[in-house]
Amino acid sequence: MLGFQDECWWSRLAQPNRSAWTAAPLRLIPPTKGKGDGPAAVACYGVLRQDTGGMMLRFVDGRPVGQVTEDFLGWVCETLAGEGKTVFVLVWDNAAWHVSRRARAWIGRHNRRARKAGGCRIRWCGLPIKAPWLNPIEPRWMRGKRAIAEPDRKLTAAEVKERVFAHFGTKPTDPLKQAVG
Repeated sequence: MLGFQDECWWSRLAQPNRSAWTAAPLRLIPPTKGKGDGPAAVACYGVLRQDTGGMMLRFVDGRPVGQVTEDFLGWVCETLAGEGKTVFVLVWDNAAWHVSRRARAWIGRHNRRARKAGGCRIRWCGLPIKAPWLNPIEPRWMRGKRAIAEPDRKLTAAEVKERVFAHFGTKPTDPLKQAVG
């Protein structure tokens, strides 16, 4: 299965550019963040599936760090193995945490386990540096941000997640947890 992976921050405050028949792009007025108001943005991992055109999404409680990336890839492979897929061709950018020694070592260990016990192996292909237009998931993220924008009020983190899942037509999943320590 060919899939295009990327991380995305869904802001509760910043509004995306909107199209308008004006000389300057229409920009919605961003609401301000109050004290004790929750996070200003929530992180999300996604894979755009080439076989179905659908998205596989997981939000993150915390920041998208190396351990969370590994947890996400493990979940994707587990899901794909349940569908009978044996190889996940992963296309992603050359972000530091994607090409890190830790990520490469984890993928190597995962592939050895998958070969022995059965499951879905990962074959990854990196995109050139600073070429986000080559990843077809990028325009999907932008359309999603425009679709969930709320011009009248500030959304809660739960509302953002609910709207993202609804926009992409995916079932809500439990968020990935950033390990402490």
